Amino acid sequence: MSTRVVVTGMGIISPLGVGLSHNWSRLIAGQSGLISTTTLPDYNEGWDKVPAKVIGKVPSGSLAEGNWDAEEHFDRGEARRLALFSQYAIASTQQALVDAKLVKNGSTAVAVEDDKRIGVAVGSGIGSFHDAYDNSVAFAASGYKKVQPLFIPKLLTNMAAGNISIKYSLKGPLHSVATACATGLQAVGDAYNFIKMDYADVMVCGGAEASIHPLALAGFARARSVTTDFNDDPTSASRPFDKSRSGFVLGEGCGILILEKLDHALARGLTEKDIYAEVSGYGISGDAHHITAPREDGEGAYNAMSQALARSNGITPQEIDYVNAHATSTVIGDRAENNAMARLFPNSLAVSSTKSSIGHLLGAAGAVEAIYTINAIKTSEIPPTLNLDSAGGHKDDDLDQFKFDYVANKSKTMEVRNAMCNSFGFGGVNSSVIFSKYPQQLS
Repeated sequence: MSTRVVVTGMGIISPLGVGLSHNWSRLIAGQSGLISTTTLPDYNEGWDKVPAKVIGKVPSGSLAEGNWDAEEHFDRGEARRLALFSQYAIASTQQALVDAKLVKNGSTAVAVEDDKRIGVAVGSGIGSFHDAYDNSVAFAASGYKKVQPLFIPKLLTNMAAGNISIKYSLKGPLHSVATACATGLQAVGDAYNFIKMDYADVMVCGGAEASIHPLALAGFARARSVTTDFNDDPTSASRPFDKSRSGFVLGEGCGILILEKLDHALARGLTEKDIYAEVSGYGISGDAHHITAPREDGEGAYNAMSQALARSNGITPQEIDYVNAHATSTVIGDRAENNAMARLFPNSLAVSSTKSSIGHLLGAAGAVEAIYTINAIKTSEIPPTLNLDSAGGHKDDDLDQFKFDYVANKSKTMEVRNAMCNSFGFGGVNSSVIFSKYPQQLS
């Protein structure tokens, strides 16, 4: 029988806060983590020049209240050496390893017999935007000696994975994905393949992003990717599948999952209640179309979703109960994904986009959304698509194609046996992963 892979731990940081319990309770309650840049203390230091005014920022404050304070996770010296996206990755990894019962609170000693059989697949779409900006400005103004000695090690997108490997002495596969907004989910899929191919028994996987910066927002605004229509009402700005959608909201955060061979998890004493879900299939494709825009018919998305089904244990389209859609709230992107789903799924399944609550976390998006998808399976609660007042096309779209239950504005209770999570990125990359309820009867 082929190797079965399960999810045994999860850690998360998002605009809804720090930790799975805090995130999930707020998500299911229909709360939003989106804010206006006008509320930032440094608003006049560049934010004021950008026409887009809404972001999804990890809230600062006490960890006990579900907020982020670097000093509660690192000593000052370590925090200075780590870019923010790497800090998020390490803090989320600690959550996930504790959740999986692989480390104890306050420890970094991982309870595995062979440290060469546990690896890392964690990526970032951009890496440390802040360090790139700060050192560029310093070099332009004052020259060579103002460039930070750790500039390059903090900048690189693989440094989240590298720092996790070093901190926890994980000597198995060390892999970093950088496929724009598909990064986080592709890291999960790649980790799944590493285990299936017997490179490892356990993989730490996911994505981290911390690019909340005026220049980053300006870049996306110049590309006309982010919305400017709801500057005075930030919690209404991200509205996937809604007729009035007009662009995504830039967010930040991190999602880390622990994937593990089922036999390995059971051998170390985990029980049914300790396992969140099983990973059942992974698909990946290229659009071969345009650097930022998908084909309107969603062919690339369709190919990735179809491949995930084809590589599953015989799961049919009719057996998918829920899709956590990539759906960023852009006009063409939501239309293309919806067209792909309408072609693939004959049934009116549940579809929601949790980006309506947290914005678009770029390279971290897929990993965070995978966590939400898995928790929907575990809890039988489907997170809502906020701000969905009128599902349908935009301008001259065919409204009949928008035929699914988009879980508008309020969470839904239902059993989820199999769920799909989608992530697509600039460059035309598409990824889909299927998660299934554990235990399940396999053919």
